[in-house]
Amino acid sequence: MEHDIVVVGGGIIGLATALQINTLNPRLSVALLEKENALARHQTGNNSGVIHSGLYYKPGSLKARNCVRGYQLLIEFCRKHEIPFELCGKIVVASTEGERLLLQNLFLRGQQNGLGNLRKLSANELKAYEPHVRGLEGIHVPQTGIVDYVRVAARYGELIQKAGTQIFFDEKVTDIRANAGKSVVITERSTHSARLVVSCAGLYADTIARMTMPQVNFRIIPFRGEYYKLKKEKEYLVRNLIYPVPDPNFPFLGVHFTRMAKGGVEAGPNAVLAFRREGYRKSDVQLGELAETLAWPGFRKVAAKYWRTGLGEMRRSFSKTAFTKALQNLIPEITEADLVEGGAGVRAQACDRNGGLIDDFLILEDNTSIHVCNAPSPAATSSLAIGETVADLVLKRF
Repeated sequence: MEHDIVVVGGGIIGLATALQINTLNPRLSVALLEKENALARHQTGNNSGVIHSGLYYKPGSLKARNCVRGYQLLIEFCRKHEIPFELCGKIVVASTEGERLLLQNLFLRGQQNGLGNLRKLSANELKAYEPHVRGLEGIHVPQTGIVDYVRVAARYGELIQKAGTQIFFDEKVTDIRANAGKSVVITERSTHSARLVVSCAGLYADTIARMTMPQVNFRIIPFRGEYYKLKKEKEYLVRNLIYPVPDPNFPFLGVHFTRMAKGGVEAGPNAVLAFRREGYRKSDVQLGELAETLAWPGFRKVAAKYWRTGLGEMRRSFSKTAFTKALQNLIPEITEADLVEGGAGVRAQACDRNGGLIDDFLILEDNTSIHVCNAPSPAATSSLAIGETVADLVLKRF
């Protein structure tokens, strides 16, 4: 089958990219290939549903720019298409003296990223927002919200199909070959020819990128994030969203409390190495994928540097007591009995050869392809802005 553009990946980034290409140039023929039998089955369908404000990200970075822009686009999109969302706000809590300076740095970063109405909170003022929280001080971020990203992604999918984009399910890409100035995308079921391939492959971003750029200098390391849920009768302990001050050296936000758009309150996630890329359970192991992770020099350097942090995360994975203790830093009243096992997601985290966990979004190009190589949180919030960024790169080729 012949197309102008083939988009690989039916998560929220691939869908948003196709949507923005359709919007900017409706004449281009676009096909989207998804290896599952439905859209948004992995990172999109297993995240916490938070609309991120842009608080955490280095000013001027792709994350900061796309999150702030994407936030506005997402809110406008949800209003236009009547997708329920709520800008409920969140608090970030400093629990120790050592976190006070980090909290101040976070406050300044949010201001640099254009967030107005951030408010510093004393220990007593925290209680006005979250009566059961314990902390030395905090920040209130009014822009933060909640939404069901599966509904958002489904609407993206409906719109691109109306615009003429063909979605092909159960089409796992096995190879991409150059042929007479075009790319031939080979799947387990068929073959597609395109002038340009745009890969938004999430947990397999490096695998697809290596098909056209064999020397790419990163690997995707899968980190599983496990959640508990508060029992119904204990949901009163959390009004909205409660976060700790994150470790600035580690690209995860720490265990926190999230009121969900679909109802209920989640507690988590931790961040443990998954033994397969789509390893949502502790028992999920794929030896080839695990061996690839362990063999990557960058991962070994990360493990050597963060082994204490990693052991703590692993302990919380296997010990409900340890998980509860981490949550008690924010809400001392929480007990093990208040928590029931929730779901899990797997984060696709790019790691370079030198042991750097790549913090920013990463987009690579060659003559026949564009690859979105690193798009962890806040990618869902930023999806329309990332799609816009990639679509601009696409249209320069046509």
